[in-house]
Amino acid sequence: MPGTNLTREEAQERARLLTVDSYEIELDLSGAQDGGTFRSVTTVRFAAAQAGDTFIDLVAPTVREVTLDGESRDPSAVFADSRIALQGLTPGPHQLRVVADCAYTNTGEGLHRFVDPVDDQAYLYTQFEVPDARRVFASFEQPDLKATFQFTVTAPEGWTVISNSPTPEPSGNAWRFAPTPRISTYITAIIAGPYHSVHSSWEGEGRSVPLGVYCRPSLAEYLDADAIFEVTRQGFDWFQEKFDYPYPFEKYDQLFVPEFNAGAMENAGAVTLRDQYVFRSKVTDAAYETRAVTILHELAHMWFGDLVTMEWWNDLWLNESFATYAEAACMAQAPGSRWPDAWTSFANQMKTWAYRQDQLPSTHPIMADIRDLDDVLVNFDGITYAKGASVLKQLVAYVGQEKFFQGVRAYFKRHEWGNTRLSDLLGALEETSGRDLKTWSKAWLETAGINVLRPEIAVAEDGTLTALAIRQEAPALPEGATGESTLRPHRLGVGFYDLVDGKLVRTDRVELDVDGELTEVPLPRARKRPDVLLLNDGDLSYAKVRLDAESLAFVTRHLGDFADSLPRALSWASAWDMTRDGELPARDYLALVLSGVGKESDIGVVQSLQRQVKLALDLYAAPAWREEGLTRWAEATAEHLRAARPGSDHQLAWARAFAAAARTDAQLDLLAGLLGGSETIEGLAVDTELRWALLQRLAATGRADEAEISAELTQDPTSAGERHAAAARAARPTPEAKAEAWTAVVENDTLPNAVQEAVISGFVQTDQRALLAPYTERYFAVVKDAWDQRSHEMGQQIVLGLYPALQVSQETLDATDAWLASAGPSAALRRLVTESRAGVERALRAQAADEAAGAGR
Repeated sequence: MPGTNLTREEAQERARLLTVDSYEIELDLSGAQDGGTFRSVTTVRFAAAQAGDTFIDLVAPTVREVTLDGESRDPSAVFADSRIALQGLTPGPHQLRVVADCAYTNTGEGLHRFVDPVDDQAYLYTQFEVPDARRVFASFEQPDLKATFQFTVTAPEGWTVISNSPTPEPSGNAWRFAPTPRISTYITAIIAGPYHSVHSSWEGEGRSVPLGVYCRPSLAEYLDADAIFEVTRQGFDWFQEKFDYPYPFEKYDQLFVPEFNAGAMENAGAVTLRDQYVFRSKVTDAAYETRAVTILHELAHMWFGDLVTMEWWNDLWLNESFATYAEAACMAQAPGSRWPDAWTSFANQMKTWAYRQDQLPSTHPIMADIRDLDDVLVNFDGITYAKGASVLKQLVAYVGQEKFFQGVRAYFKRHEWGNTRLSDLLGALEETSGRDLKTWSKAWLETAGINVLRPEIAVAEDGTLTALAIRQEAPALPEGATGESTLRPHRLGVGFYDLVDGKLVRTDRVELDVDGELTEVPLPRARKRPDVLLLNDGDLSYAKVRLDAESLAFVTRHLGDFADSLPRALSWASAWDMTRDGELPARDYLALVLSGVGKESDIGVVQSLQRQVKLALDLYAAPAWREEGLTRWAEATAEHLRAARPGSDHQLAWARAFAAAARTDAQLDLLAGLLGGSETIEGLAVDTELRWALLQRLAATGRADEAEISAELTQDPTSAGERHAAAARAARPTPEAKAEAWTAVVENDTLPNAVQEAVISGFVQTDQRALLAPYTERYFAVVKDAWDQRSHEMGQQIVLGLYPALQVSQETLDATDAWLASAGPSAALRRLVTESRAGVERALRAQAADEAAGAGR
């Protein structure tokens, strides 16, 4: 959006000049049912350290009054480019009052307004990270200008209003909240509407903290509040013990809200989460685990992010990496946790995300150089979250968990309610661990890229292991990336696995520090060479691990036989990484998965393998062989579906995989029969969400049209049903359906964020390359304007979702390069398009490798 950026230098200058004391914010939401705009009155008290000029941020259609220290200023003279100029400040205290008409949004930014088709009621929630508090009230929109916030909200009759402070009794229809502690603007929040709620408490440390869970009434029957409270209480217990700092706020509400762009947001004491986490239909345990991960992530933020906040967005990773590490550690270690194998899921999902992100041209150090808001908006990525958390796990292995948390405790106490930099955390950890972390930080946090670790093994003629070493490589960074690759110190395990009674079990383990190009590994004892030698056993470090030839051959035959889930996940991840790198042909990856997935007990790993096989076949398989591979995969999904235990998570996962893969007439007939009821599979509940999955595939293959989609929507007249119907309509294999979807997303500007996302997902069908080919040229003709004219979230959906990723060809690369050279995109837009281009380039390499493998057989 034009005129809404803020540079680091501007923020630093404003922070040098100002100290902010308090905000009093009055919002009149009484007209929310009709939408449009709402009245916002902000009174902010601040002090200037010296005479000077500055500004306060506001994104609003109309500014009606600006009064500084009792003096009225002409809004037309002082308000421009989303800033209100504050000129002629004198040293000392000041009071500013701003009256504006702010706008409700349907983009998930600022104050989002949603009307539930079930009850026709409006539901509101705010989403302010990174810079969108200014869409609701005038604010100094940067994390280091903390203040207290006192909200007064006028709302329609019968509504509930929730904010950071405990919900007061309303006076008429006005809700006056107590002031918050000193927090940053981006974690303030207002959630309002006729929400349904369930209440409980956490008891501990001689204190009772009220807990609330909220959702729309149309989802109330599906709200499993007890399960949510159970995970929340486990998090409270574990974090309070590890952090040794009382929960910083007066209450803890979790609000499941509609059309949410992310997974959740750590608003202080009032966390918002996407309401897809209120499950309307049966889901696998992996979905419940993902929800629990999100709950614990946001709870960890109450300390790391809300109590202590980064000074500027270059240390965003401090917030997100810590919360991501803490969520997994809590789930793995908390007494009574339902998911003690959480590190398996972390290796399977988070690490995969990190490795992918770190091999893009946009790769960057964990501690990124954030020059302005545009930079940070595209930096909520796999490095900031997943690589950062992986490196924190490595740091814990390096200094020891107890020393690590001793440092964290000192950090919280020293910097409570303040702002910090990386050096503040490292200083606290150095004090408690006794280790010099400056060199470690430089290698791990201030450089980009991934190391590769390979074993070097010497074996005597009788099979006795005589020597073992680890060779570390630092591959060149991707073309276009800044910086240089580097070797790093790694604290890691080496696992020795042997087949015992049909199971691959660990028979020895060595943990050591790996540094430099070659590190000798002390042998645990005189022994034979193991069947499998696994580097980074326990997944302590962050690196691409390669198996030696004999271990790889053994794993290929026995991957499903590992007794424990984590080494299986590490081996699966290594195979997937090799496939993406073109070292393992896509057809061989398919064969590997088909040989081992039937023995995989971890449902999260199974579902990841299903997604990855489909992606490999769609993008990495040689085009001439792709159809054969897809047919083999579809047949396998049908076989696993029928063989799975009735009613099991595996059965549901295979049903969804089959729905995504079905392609022959017989397979599509089975989908239609399951949807219509003429076919049944014992134990498989064809419920609302599965029905939509079946219907969307039938629509994409031309077996269902508008009549069937409308009929299904009549059965499910909810907002979720509307999204599914929009996706199914866009998926139809006709030029008219594609044109209609393109127009709705690109040429119009009225779709809500969630519906636009659904239309884009339906538009892009991997079996419709020829139908989508003409849109490559159209994409490059409109993408810059779409980015410039839409909000960040809406623009990013278009830029990433409609990029011609399926057109894997040199022509697509050439068209991208020509656009990059001529269009003059902003740095953020250039990054997004360049990342998408890298995906096509990688797919071309992988397809060539798969084609060569086929030719040699």
